[in-house]
Amino acid sequence: MPNLQELKNAMPVAPLKLVALQSAAELGQRVNEYLVDFRKNVDNVYINDPAFQGYQQDDYMLNFSTPRFQSGEGKAVLNETVRGKDLFILVDVTNHSLTYKMNGYVNHMSPDDHYQELKRVIAATTGKAHRINVIMPFLYEGRQHRRTGRESLDCAYAFEELTEMGVSNFITFDAHDPRIQNAAPLNGFDNFTAHYQFAKALLEREENLIIDKDHTIVISPDEGALDRAIYFSNVLGADTGMFYKRRDYSTIVNGKNPIVAHEFLGNDITGKDIIIIDDMISSGDSMIDTSKQLKAKGAKRVFICTTFGLFTNGLAAFDKAYEEGVFDRVITTNLAYRPPELMTKPYYIEADMCKFMASIIDFMNHDLSMENVSTPTGKIQKILELYKA
Repeated sequence: MPNLQELKNAMPVAPLKLVALQSAAELGQRVNEYLVDFRKNVDNVYINDPAFQGYQQDDYMLNFSTPRFQSGEGKAVLNETVRGKDLFILVDVTNHSLTYKMNGYVNHMSPDDHYQELKRVIAATTGKAHRINVIMPFLYEGRQHRRTGRESLDCAYAFEELTEMGVSNFITFDAHDPRIQNAAPLNGFDNFTAHYQFAKALLEREENLIIDKDHTIVISPDEGALDRAIYFSNVLGADTGMFYKRRDYSTIVNGKNPIVAHEFLGNDITGKDIIIIDDMISSGDSMIDTSKQLKAKGAKRVFICTTFGLFTNGLAAFDKAYEEGVFDRVITTNLAYRPPELMTKPYYIEADMCKFMASIIDFMNHDLSMENVSTPTGKIQKILELYKA
C-alpha cells in the first residue's frame, strides 16, 4: 500500500462503511478484507483519540437488503444506522448473472436495473450519512457519452442525477470518455486505470519477455485508446502503434456502424511481442480481427489487455482464435462480472484490483490526495527492473 506515512498522520473524515450491492458482492468482500488488514497494521498517531472510535474493525460492510415485490418493484432496506458515516457504495452495472421474478417470469438484471438499485440505496440513507461516495468501475451508459444526432445523453444525465441525490465523490475506472465529469464539474470525479496491474499480471505469467523498443510494441486498437497506449509504452520503454477503424456509416447494425476494416499505423512489427491495450472487450470481434492482422504482419506474440472483459457474444470465438494462434493471452481486471468459464481458459489472466480499490477507499476516507494511488509510473518501473534482473 502506497505512502503509509501519510495515513499515520491523518484523521478520517468519518467512520467508514462499505456498501457492496449484490452485483459486486464478491468484489466488495475482498476489498473489505484488505481494508480490515490495512487498518490493523497502520499505527496511526490518533488511534486512541475518541474521534477514532470504530476505526479498526473486523468488518466494514453495511448490513442492508434490496428485496423485490412480485410485481418486480423493489426497495432498499438499511438494517443498521448510517448516520454520520462515510459511505462507499460499490456497484457493478455489467453483472447480468443476477435475476429477479416479475409476474412469474425470471428476468436478468440489466445495467438499468443495477443503476436503479444504486439510487434506492442512496435514497434509503435519507440524507443521514456524512458523505456518500459511489464506486462504479464500469461507468453506467459510458458508451452513450456524447450526442451525434437526436439521441439521449444517458451517461451525463446519470452523473448529474447522482450528484443531485447527494453523491460527493464518483469513482470509476478507465472511463470511455472521462470528460463526462463536465456534467457536474463541482463534484468529485476520479478515473483510475489498471496499467500497473496489467504489467504485474503479464510479467508474473510470462518469463521470457524482452521489454524495450526493439522487441515490444504497445498497440491501440483504435484512436480512442491511443492515450492509454502512449502512456503504457512510455513507462515500459516500448514502441507504440495504433489501428484506426474504417466504418460503414451508411448502415447501422446492433446500434452501431459496422467496421469495414482495421488499418495499422506504426513501425514494422515482424518478430516483436505486441501488447494491445483498451478499455473493454465487448463482443470481441474487433479485438480478434486486430490480433489476426498483427499475426499476419509477423507479430511474435499478441497479449490483449483490457480493463473490462464483457464477452457479450460468449467465448467460442476466442477459444477458436486461441487454438489458431491468433493471440496468446487475454488479461482483464476483476472489476466487472466475468463468465465463470472464462476463469478456466488457458489463455486468461486476471489482473486483481481489490487491493488497489481498498487503497483508494482508505485514502479518500482520510481526505488525502488521490495522487498517492493514481500514478503507477514508479511502481511499474520497479517491477520492470525486478523482472529484467
